[in-house]
Amino acid sequence: MAIVDVTVIPVGTTTPSVSEYVADIQHILKKFEDEGKIKYKLTPMNTIIEGELPTLFQVISAIHEAPFQKGIQRVATNIRIDDRRDKKTTMEGKLESVEKHLL
Repeated sequence: MAIVDVTVIPVGTTTPSVSEYVADIQHILKKFEDEGKIKYKLTPMNTIIEGELPTLFQVISAIHEAPFQKGIQRVATNIRIDDRRDKKTTMEGKLESVEKHLL
C-alpha cells in the first residue's frame, strides 16, 4: 500500500479561488473511495490518498484531467509518493507512529 500527497493546480482561472476545482476533484476521489479502491483526506493545502500504487496512478490521472474538463488549458500537478514495502503503512499508522514519540 502506498500513500500519495497530491496537489492539482489549475493555471489560468478567472479568479484566484480554486475551491470549485478542488470540489470537483473531491467528487472523483469519493467515487474511487466508494468503490473501495482508495482512502483519502483533504487538507487545506493538498489531498492525501492511500491505496495500491497502480490504482493511485489511475486516480492521479483522473484528478489531473478534471480541470481540463472545465475548460482550463493548463494544469500543474505535484505528486509525492511514499511507497514503503517492508510493512503495511496507512495514513493513520504514520500519524500514530509520530504521536507515540510525543508522549
